[in-house]
Amino acid sequence: MNNVWVVDDDDSIRWVLSRALEKAGFDTRQFSDAESVLGALGSSTPSVIMTDIRMGKMSGLDLAHHIAEHHADVPVIIMTAHTDLDSALASYKTGAFEYLPKPFDLQDAIDLVKRAIEQSASSQSVASASPVAAKPEFIGEAKAMQEVFRAIGRLAKSNINVLIRGQSGTGKELVAGVLHKSSPRSGKPFVAINIAAIPAELLESELFGHEKGAFTGAIERRVGRFEQANGGTLFLDEIGDMPAELQTRLLRVLSDRRFYRVGGRDLISADVRVLAATNQDLEARVKDGRFREDLYHRLNVIRIDIPTLFQRTEDIPVLAARFLKSCSAELDVDEKVLSDESIAAMKEYSWPGNVRQLENVCRWITVMAPGSVVDVDDLPPEILVPDEQVKSGVSDWETALSELARQKLNLGEENILGELTPKFEGLLLKAALQYTGGRRQDAARRLGWGRNTLTRKLKELRVDVD
Repeated sequence: MNNVWVVDDDDSIRWVLSRALEKAGFDTRQFSDAESVLGALGSSTPSVIMTDIRMGKMSGLDLAHHIAEHHADVPVIIMTAHTDLDSALASYKTGAFEYLPKPFDLQDAIDLVKRAIEQSASSQSVASASPVAAKPEFIGEAKAMQEVFRAIGRLAKSNINVLIRGQSGTGKELVAGVLHKSSPRSGKPFVAINIAAIPAELLESELFGHEKGAFTGAIERRVGRFEQANGGTLFLDEIGDMPAELQTRLLRVLSDRRFYRVGGRDLISADVRVLAATNQDLEARVKDGRFREDLYHRLNVIRIDIPTLFQRTEDIPVLAARFLKSCSAELDVDEKVLSDESIAAMKEYSWPGNVRQLENVCRWITVMAPGSVVDVDDLPPEILVPDEQVKSGVSDWETALSELARQKLNLGEENILGELTPKFEGLLLKAALQYTGGRRQDAARRLGWGRNTLTRKLKELRVDVD
């Protein structure tokens, strides 16, 4: 039988987790500190070790380092209440199998242990990461944000192309910057270009450079972004706006790693990792013929989906506190503090501008709020006005559903619920699984179903989890 060692200086956490694991069929052994684990490893070896980060003299990270060096076949799961990017990257740096932020769902922990045992048995390894300084935006307890942290950790030390998807203001360039800093290319250039901000007729020259006299106004040779990023990383923001003819040329460069400057005859080699970002549905653009399918697959080796701020409203208090602190230091004024009522109002707002908008609101508050404690009436007007965007969205789908029902009734159709309910449930199921990163237990809870119900619905509705 598989044996799981639980290491935590909190008695209650050890007891609850051990009891849940035992009910799932595992043998468990509890330890209150890392030193005891080292002593026990002399006489026995567990299947999995689950350890907290902060404990006594020796931390869970130090323990994980030791396990990786002396017992590399034992997977380590790091548990931590510090849900920021630094903690995630530090955990992966130790060679840990996975990073599990507290509080966690017990079923998720059990599933993770099972996966660790399966993966250990097949001798698979997980990519490690190097610690990098976390930006204020890269903090958060929301599970959707934790998935981003995990992805960054797993991708560190790699040269794989990554597609970053997210709305404007969610931090796509920041994610790209962290991926570069934690990669083997960290000592080389990180070059960013916003495709949508460059006129189409100038974009080719911006990317690939040009020779003197290549076109009117080309009074001297220009080195393009690919050459500037040689050996490092090129970040192509808003890649969905790239003109079709340049998509073809970009695909060729990604395949051959060579190109000509505009008007040039010399073939130039460039060793560049490409990170691309978009706020558009590239799959839909591929179907419409507006984006090359082969280029999409070349860029979309790994995809990171960044949640909107409205999808991670539980992070608003800590993000706002960070921004208010930095704004007060920047403007050399007293730091403002949000009241509970103000935080509640901000959580109700949809934040179309996402984290960038929150930072701007905090700057506005720092300048305009009269007192040190910010009440609801002190918030910017757009936060207090009813959110018509969200309300109109709700109204639109309800109106459309009502109209569809009328049409079917007028056509004399029967069993309308039997036809529409599976479609309705299927859409909700896909949205919930996408939001939770495929975690079925969490998706079931969000929908108000039991895990067994969700599993049954997946089969009945033939929902493609991928």
